[in-house]
Amino acid sequence: MRNIIIKGARQNNLKNLDVEIPRNQIVLFTGVSGSGKSSLVFETINSEAQRQLYDTFSTFARSRMPKYEQADYDLVENLSPAILIEQKRFSGNSRSTVGTVTEIFTYLRLLYSRIGSEFIGGSNHYSFNSPEGMCENCSGTGKATKIEIDSLIDWDKSINNGGILFSDFKIDSIYWKQIVMSNLFDCDKPFKDFSESEINDFLYAKAIRYNMGSEEGFLKGNYEGIYRKINRLYLNKDIASLSKKKQDVLKYYIHQGTCDKCSGARLNEKALSIKINEKNIYELCQLQLNELHDFISQIENPLAETVLQQIKLRLQYLINIGVGYLNLSRETSTLSGGEAQRVKLAKQLGSSLTEMLYILDEPSVGLHPRDVHLVNELFKELKEAGNTVLVVEHDPDVIKIADHIIDIGPDAGIKGGKIVYQGDFIGLQKSDTLTGKFLNAPIKRQKPLRKSNEHFQISNATANNLKNISVSIPKKIFVCVTGVAGSGKSSLIHKEFVKRNPESIVIDQSPVGQSERSNSATYTGVFDLIRKEFAKANKVNSSLFSFNSKGACPKCNGLGYITIDMAFLDSVKSKCEECDGKRYSKEVLKYKYKGINIFEVLELTINQAYEFFENKEIQSKLKLLIDVGLGYLKLGQPLSTLSGGECQRVKLASELHKQGNIYIMDEPTTGLHMSDIKKIIELMNKLVENGNSLIVIEHNLDVINNSDWIIDIGLEGGIAGGELIFEGTPEEIINCEKSYTGKYLKEYRQRKYEC
Repeated sequence: MRNIIIKGARQNNLKNLDVEIPRNQIVLFTGVSGSGKSSLVFETINSEAQRQLYDTFSTFARSRMPKYEQADYDLVENLSPAILIEQKRFSGNSRSTVGTVTEIFTYLRLLYSRIGSEFIGGSNHYSFNSPEGMCENCSGTGKATKIEIDSLIDWDKSINNGGILFSDFKIDSIYWKQIVMSNLFDCDKPFKDFSESEINDFLYAKAIRYNMGSEEGFLKGNYEGIYRKINRLYLNKDIASLSKKKQDVLKYYIHQGTCDKCSGARLNEKALSIKINEKNIYELCQLQLNELHDFISQIENPLAETVLQQIKLRLQYLINIGVGYLNLSRETSTLSGGEAQRVKLAKQLGSSLTEMLYILDEPSVGLHPRDVHLVNELFKELKEAGNTVLVVEHDPDVIKIADHIIDIGPDAGIKGGKIVYQGDFIGLQKSDTLTGKFLNAPIKRQKPLRKSNEHFQISNATANNLKNISVSIPKKIFVCVTGVAGSGKSSLIHKEFVKRNPESIVIDQSPVGQSERSNSATYTGVFDLIRKEFAKANKVNSSLFSFNSKGACPKCNGLGYITIDMAFLDSVKSKCEECDGKRYSKEVLKYKYKGINIFEVLELTINQAYEFFENKEIQSKLKLLIDVGLGYLKLGQPLSTLSGGECQRVKLASELHKQGNIYIMDEPTTGLHMSDIKKIIELMNKLVENGNSLIVIEHNLDVINNSDWIIDIGLEGGIAGGELIFEGTPEEIINCEKSYTGKYLKEYRQRKYEC
């Protein structure tokens, strides 16, 4: 099979790169963050494979597919259709679950329609997304929007004293007058003195006939309970269709709760009445995947032999990839990026496709060192099925199983974009590249260990799978929370700890901005200082140098592109001809500072800007971004284009100078090269040295080894987790036989690192 050939690749920072990539092998791409790995693998190889495939479809089909711009290159040969498996979380609503995306729920529905305790119809009768199967009360969501009674009425007040809190029923409103004039209730009696029957009528009456007094005589009317009326007027409609003002009012009175009719099962009574081996379909969806596999394995029925095989096979793929602690009812929107990627990976193993390109982005993210071998085995299966596997990865335990390694560098940004090594793992270890050096170099741990006499207390924690555990977390030192995926780490910190300490600053991988108008310069405030420098040098107003204000190109309003509405086709973005994509008006671009205009400044990398500006305040803000390893980013790069790891580091940069806070970091090594992990450890130590308390959820052994205190949760994931396995120092955990973290930290120290 001929190699994939790429010549003259110039996407982003790639330096006219030529490369041959072997097919039907596991090929790893390594290099520091920003070196050009993504530019080559995702923006050149994947984009071109997708673009050329989509070009074979009809115009109608292409109109409903993602748009891929042609990458910047001279020649690409021997591509196959590509399947990109990213870390991105699943999009979608509550109707998307692990069961639906893996199609296991589809097979379960088929199983119940064939061998259930009673025949009630086809597989749709067991679907919460189908009218035949869904609960009528919640329309298959398992949730119901309910009105909080205590937020609706003040029990100490009467109707005449403003006891009805909902704004539509305020004193002298038309609804308030209707209640008073109905003469059905004592309007001077506090609600707390109402009888149960009176409260029931006041809130829930469907229609009580009454005579209402008026100046013209008496009018007959029907009284409707205020709970029922609010429900009818607002909650029975799509809340999103209401005005923003009304939505803001409603949020104080309502909450999302479990559906009273189906108790969260989503299905109607008929579907839930059908059982196999004493369990209905909802009860099976609540089992952990490994438990469900055991249950399905005990079913023997020739009518469903093929269906049972498919269910067991797909479940086994998920268990093998390390997510056996999940269940089919788990909403996909709640999965982490790593979990989502592994669910997508497991689904691909059930595919009959061959000679494909599988492209993966850091598949080891979110995996404990114990489980990294699971993704390695999966790569081997994909290769043995006749496919080519291209992986962008930083974890040495994944890199070493590659058939072929391409290291890109030598550094980030404009200093990257070249192939600095190509070959096997042994050759990489001996190479003079940053990756080769850090595969062998020790990251020495902090000495001596910090100690603390103050503690945060968590007592009887029960969130998710936590088994009523009590934990003492030392203050003002570097605490690492460890354990296998699904063990309960996030439940302990994000649910229990933050609930007790709401002032905590959580630095996670969630986006720092979705707007294309926001970038690292605007987020950190350095752009305000830069605009002032331009204003001072040119004796004009600083607002002139904002593409969100007076300086914006009048045609594109500072976006740099024009959106063209294609009617029934997707909208198309084209570069603004007026400003040539530069976002600023021509008049503004005439103003210079040290020989360059404001657009050219935004095109500088953070490293270049640090050298360019002499203003100490600007330099200090830029230095924070450089310190967190983001010096390769352009000042004007939109925050919406950053990875999760980059977003986390932007947030970290804005916090480094603060003191006396509680910081929580969730897997801060995501997306980091080994050389950058050393920097991030130094920064975490800096946070602690400034007098802050630091709690880090992490799997990376470099980070764990450098912590002052470890809290290990486990032993396994899901219902087999949620226990406190260990509290103590890194030196002590390596002797804890029960701890997986201790075992792998001990091996890590013996294998490579000086202590």
